[in-house]
Amino acid sequence: MSEGYDVLLRDGGIAHVRRLHPDDRAALHELVERSSERSAYLRFFTGGRNTAHSYMDRVTSGAYRGHALVAGLRGRLVAVAEYIPMDDGKADLAILIDDAVHGHGLGTLLLEHVALDAAEHGVRTLVADVLAENRPMIRVLRDLGLDVAPRFEGGMMHLDITARPTARLREGIEARDHEATRASLARLLTPRSVAVIGASRDERAVGHKVLRNLLDGGFPGPIHPVNPNAAEVAGLVCHAEVPGGVDLAVVAVPARHVLEVARDCARAGVAGLVVLTSGFAETGERDAEGELLRICRSAGMRLVGPNCLGVVNTAARLNASFLPHHPVRGRVALMSQSGAVGAALLERLEVSSFVSVGNKADVSGNDLLEYWEDDPGTDVIALYLESFGNPRKFARIARRVGRSKPVLLVKSGRSGAGGRAVRSHTAAAATPDVAVDALTRAAGVIRLDSVNELIDTAKLLAGQPLPEGRRVAIVGNSGGPQAMAADACERHGLVVPELPPGLLDARAAAALGNPVDLTADATADEIGSAVRAVVSSPGIDVVLIVYTPPFGSGLEQTRQAIAGATKAAGKTVLACLIGHDGLIDGRIPAYAFPEQAVAALAGVVRYAEWRRALAESTEVPVQADAGTARQIIEAELAQRPEGCWLSPAATARLLSCYGVRLIESLEVNSPDSAAEAARRAGLPVVLKAVGPVHKSDVGGVRLDLRTEEQARQAYAEMSARIGAEMTGAIVQPMLPGGVEMIVGGVNYPAFGPLAMVGMGGVMADLLADRAFRVPPVTDATGMIEELRCSPLLHGYRGSPPVAADALADQVTRVGRLLDDLPQVAELDLNPVIVTADGAITVDARIRLAFCEPQPSPLLRRLR
Repeated sequence: MSEGYDVLLRDGGIAHVRRLHPDDRAALHELVERSSERSAYLRFFTGGRNTAHSYMDRVTSGAYRGHALVAGLRGRLVAVAEYIPMDDGKADLAILIDDAVHGHGLGTLLLEHVALDAAEHGVRTLVADVLAENRPMIRVLRDLGLDVAPRFEGGMMHLDITARPTARLREGIEARDHEATRASLARLLTPRSVAVIGASRDERAVGHKVLRNLLDGGFPGPIHPVNPNAAEVAGLVCHAEVPGGVDLAVVAVPARHVLEVARDCARAGVAGLVVLTSGFAETGERDAEGELLRICRSAGMRLVGPNCLGVVNTAARLNASFLPHHPVRGRVALMSQSGAVGAALLERLEVSSFVSVGNKADVSGNDLLEYWEDDPGTDVIALYLESFGNPRKFARIARRVGRSKPVLLVKSGRSGAGGRAVRSHTAAAATPDVAVDALTRAAGVIRLDSVNELIDTAKLLAGQPLPEGRRVAIVGNSGGPQAMAADACERHGLVVPELPPGLLDARAAAALGNPVDLTADATADEIGSAVRAVVSSPGIDVVLIVYTPPFGSGLEQTRQAIAGATKAAGKTVLACLIGHDGLIDGRIPAYAFPEQAVAALAGVVRYAEWRRALAESTEVPVQADAGTARQIIEAELAQRPEGCWLSPAATARLLSCYGVRLIESLEVNSPDSAAEAARRAGLPVVLKAVGPVHKSDVGGVRLDLRTEEQARQAYAEMSARIGAEMTGAIVQPMLPGGVEMIVGGVNYPAFGPLAMVGMGGVMADLLADRAFRVPPVTDATGMIEELRCSPLLHGYRGSPPVAADALADQVTRVGRLLDDLPQVAELDLNPVIVTADGAITVDARIRLAFCEPQPSPLLRRLR
């Protein structure tokens, strides 16, 4: 926070926010001088600028006890916002903004950040005294999204603002962030004019190819080639330097000149930069890339690249790339971190727009999701990523976008090893790729393994409605491929039901089962008639046509028959034309092989189910004492800043802050204390070793100890066997039988927290029956139902059902704990005994690790 961060404003501009420091005194006095007398009066009431200047001296003195943020725009300090703590958890709130930037959303943004910072520092109420005539400020404070209690007195409006974040604040921040991101990309993806810097007369040069693509694509606005060594290129007059009034500049000059060009663009007021040049972070030149980003951010320019292919917007007739072919207009928006992958995708997909992000120094998948969410020309969003910049922000945005538009993702690097050594069951299971899977599942993103799968799925989503269920009718002219399709449906959890009697005419009577095999000599009309019949059946959600050419009437007539039979289908229709990929009638995807078609369909069905479940779900907030939990963690890390496993007592205190129920445990450190604890707990008891060990692996658990002497002897034997790693033990009463489960979590520095539930006890690692989610966990019941062992909770082969809802509640609470406390590196509740009466944790382990203070996820900031 000391160095600050960049933020987007309502108009797409970029401001820099940081904490106030004494060196800002001169800049604050300049801000006061630029402010009108009225602005000074509305902020300071009496005395005008004189009072304002005196106040700026105070806030930059050593006696200042407030917390202040300042904002800079294009190198100039333009705003200061502060809160000054008082007694009883209250703080005075105030803000001053340069008159020149009123209406850009900077005031609202600073107030959001100040309010969140105040809440983090224990402030419960922010107090703002505003002149009644200052209606704009009153409106801003009331519309912020916090709970406000106003009262009017003596020409002054007194506002008591509850600093605790609300759902309205979260929604408002998200909406304002969305608006700002879209505005910042609008002039980059829908520019009014384009400059090509490095436009060459050599047709083989990248700059010439970009210029040629812009011209051949029919870009309607001015195109400015920039080359000081040429008078004209491709029939256009060349400029020696970047002209004014340019929205988008495409940079195709050697790497050693890029920074100088970026500074020229900044001086010319360019809105967005696409840097095609390589030779930056990908070759180890990270400082140069950092300086390029700094130049762009300081000037308010968004940056695509460097090391990229360029950008395309087919609706705007913009092809600002050096692609060897012209993209075809369609309904899929495509982002690729790899230029080669992006070029390959464009050869087979019809797109609304394409952005090659290259090194992704600035514009990322998160930004583009925000832009494409409201793009009327985009129905499907497809991403090829090699890395996540801000995974949790990605999940939050993708989950919102996914409510209306599907997001497809191919993420390379599935086989990467975990980033750190782990000791708990949960952390050992939660590899980074598992984290990506959980992240995408929570967000409703369709994650795919290959570029081919992305193309197949995008074609289906772009041309067809979402399926209303899993019931598939298979119609075709060849039994073998249809049987393969039916087998693939079963593997993917799709249903191939019997068709109702009388649905098809006598010609198909021999194959009424489903698949409907019309045999090799079926004509195109007969295939079309059968398709029309099954499409009309209320018991069918999807129709898959499997045709093997050249039998029957041949490929072209059959394609026409399929198109005619499905004109008004209103259902999901796809085809497998053996050996042929493509589109039928521009809307029905056709695949070369049955398994290919079914794999695409299965991903779309799962997405449709996620979207319906999301519309029906209601999130119940978890009540927690997060403040006390943070105090516990701070106290533990103050003693052991390198990190530690919590003691059983500290573990119990921390879990109790989140309502997680633990069995009573008595800590012991000798055979005699074990015997005494056994008497106090009530025989029979369990003895468990404490220390950095998997207890079951080293004989660290003794069950059903029925006498005090047995407890004494068990401790002595256990201590001798384990040695110095045993730092003590706990004694617990023996519980009645139930279903043993595990609930856990892990915090990855790159991905954030991950919650887990699975089969527990000694079987946790052997069977690896687990489900993961990114907190907050909103579908714990769904997590549990994914487990192979879930029938045990509902009564299996005569066993009584247990309280699965109590287990789900515990998973939700652990998710909230992980979301609140990034210092919890690993957490295991194993086993959690689930009985008919509830779920109780028998054994719990928590490891803390120091981490940098995390900014609130609500903060609006550019990565």
